Amino acid sequence: MGNDEPTDEQVVETASDAAEGLVFSRYAQSDVRDLDVTVSFEDGVLDVDVYLDAEEHAAEVADEAARAARDAVDELFESGQEE
Repeated sequence: MGNDEPTDEQVVETASDAAEGLVFSRYAQSDVRDLDVTVSFEDGVLDVDVYLDAEEHAAEVADEAARAARDAVDELFESGQEE
């Protein structure tokens, strides 16, 4: 069992990649008018904000993207504990 915690940078990158990946799994890039993913990780607290301007269901997909980001970070921490 390892106890290597991911770095803050790894946490932010993982969350951001997961959020963007979810958005672009739902929409073609040309259907997204604007996407802004803001992620911070300070003192063990993850904050994810996703703004999405797209054709349909943008608010729901933005919420899903934020949840995907949090889930990806949870998995990142869990995988670090399993090593």
